[in-house]
Amino acid sequence: MGAFAEIDGAVSDGDVIAHFGDAFREQRRLAEGAAFVPLGDRVVIEVAGPERLSWLDSITSQALGGLAPGESTELLILDPQGRVEHAAGVLDDGASTWLLADAGDAEALAGWLTRMKFRAQASVGIRPDLVPIGFLDGGAIASVVATAAAAPSGAPLIWADPWQRVSAGGHQYAEVAAHPAADYAWRVALLTTEAADALAVSADRDALAGLLAAEALRVAAWRPRWATEVDERSLPHESDWIRSAVHLNKGCYRGQETVAKVHNLGHPPRRLAALQLDGSDAVLPEAGASVFAGDEEVGHLTSVARHFEDGPIALAILSRRAPVGDLVVRADGLEIAASQQVIVPADAGATADIPRLTRLSRRPSAPDPRAQV
Repeated sequence: MGAFAEIDGAVSDGDVIAHFGDAFREQRRLAEGAAFVPLGDRVVIEVAGPERLSWLDSITSQALGGLAPGESTELLILDPQGRVEHAAGVLDDGASTWLLADAGDAEALAGWLTRMKFRAQASVGIRPDLVPIGFLDGGAIASVVATAAAAPSGAPLIWADPWQRVSAGGHQYAEVAAHPAADYAWRVALLTTEAADALAVSADRDALAGLLAAEALRVAAWRPRWATEVDERSLPHESDWIRSAVHLNKGCYRGQETVAKVHNLGHPPRRLAALQLDGSDAVLPEAGASVFAGDEEVGHLTSVARHFEDGPIALAILSRRAPVGDLVVRADGLEIAASQQVIVPADAGATADIPRLTRLSRRPSAPDPRAQV
């Protein structure tokens, strides 16, 4: 993270800065739109060429053929059984399509795209010279970061996370009157390394936040990501990712049959839930900790955070048959009570309001001419 890691008080692990000395205060400032986060756990991939959008449209879950310059969305790449293999935010500037991927997935994603080019007029390359900076829109810091964003084709490269609302062609499974993502106006600006270093030097100390702050706000918004909520079994339905990353009415792509089948028939095998953890023992379990209903193990934690208002919170992937009541997390020899809020219902998709093909009725046989008088 260049000059950010050299700031006094920065606590980092490689390229990832956890905090700058006061994670709770940083989180409050970030939520107010008064701070920004260097996202050392994200990597930028550039897809260039005249056929880039039509090609990406044909191989991913998202409808990208008509993506306008400056418009943001996200995509998933699924295996033939509909399981999530890769995920990325998407921004087009009229000349290139910019993909924002989790660092652990970026190289594999770029490699897969390169192998799938065939004769498409498109090129794929990782851009280590671009630094992602995250912030919430609408606050005082937005203009500061936006001014520093790279603009290779004239328009600043700022990705707007589509999770804030249901995207065109998407569908929300969470049955809530007010979704916690409604205020999650998350943005990621892409800065050159020079601009990022200059921002680190010039920024007020109060404007700096670490990844712990960003993750707490993400978990509170029920926002899934590849690095945490995805494993070898993950279907997009299980984490409500149909909401923002899947277009249900687009053309064919790998895994589409499973997406349509699970969405139409419902009952995905697992479901994402939000947990409010008992913080009385001051123990924050780690991702991967087992979740129990009584003596039965029903799932595991995928993301864990300490929220400045809500206290210890988590996302968990549970068996579809897990009860909807209170649960227990077992970690470090302790049992931590967990109050559950259902994100994806057990019957998700079963009552989806989507158009269905009318079954063809069996036509009556033509009358036998020999029977006519």
